[in-house]
Amino acid sequence: MLKLQAMDTWAVIATGGKQYKAAEGDQLAIEKIQPDKNGKITFSEVLLVKSDVNLEIGKPFVEKAKVVAKVIEDFKDKKIRVVKFKPKSKYLRTTGHRQFLTRVLIEKIQA
Repeated sequence: MLKLQAMDTWAVIATGGKQYKAAEGDQLAIEKIQPDKNGKITFSEVLLVKSDVNLEIGKPFVEKAKVVAKVIEDFKDKKIRVVKFKPKSKYLRTTGHRQFLTRVLIEKIQA
């Protein structure tokens, strides 16, 4: 009996100054980005593409490789606390920050 395995294809994309490992069907929380009118985002800065057969590494990007994703929602990340403190001078300032993020669903990896 022959068992067929699902294609293990994934890519590493760069967006918002960060790198993300993305496979089809994954949900990623990335820096806020504006989609096109269809609610889709195309990532053309693909650093690496891994499939069952081969591995392509870009210099710096893989040519003709794209990752297509659909926007699910825009949201704010959890709050981080930023503290400025100077000893012996009674100086203490506390502020908070919540980063805007976009949750995307990876639909297709084109290599």
